[in-house]
Order: sequence, then structure tokens, then C-alpha cells
Amino acid sequence: QRGIQIAGRIGLNVLKIRVIGTENEIIWFQSLMKNHLQVRVLEISKSYRNKETNNHYRSYIEIEKKDISK
Repeated sequence: QRGIQIAGRIGLNVLKIRVIGTENEIIWFQSLMKNHLQVRVLEISKSYRNKETNNHYRSYIEIEKKDISK
């Protein structure tokens, strides 16, 4: 995985997600995660073109669960 790792953020509530789809689908999902009330986005990679197809890309997103009990 490429991108910037945020030190001290690896824990039980961290998910690393690979998203595959068109550029618009990936942008939509990234926006959905950024605006989600229960997760905080720690990292989003750039989009990489899939070798098997011309119209699908992949991106990596790292999120963590927000503490909403406060």
C-alpha cells in the first residue's frame, strides 16, 4: 500500500479498505467516508488504474471508528 502512514493510529478500530470502481464511484465513496458521522478518515491514496480494464481504478482508504460517546 502506498501513501502516508499516520504514526500512532494503528489500533483495534482501524480499517484499511481497498475500493475498486470507476473514478466517479471511488470519488463518491471517498466523499461518503469523509462525511460519515461514525468514522474518521486517516488516509486516502491516489487512484491507480487496474491492469485488467481501462475504466476501473483502485484506491486505498484507512479509517477509524470515532468515539461518539462523548
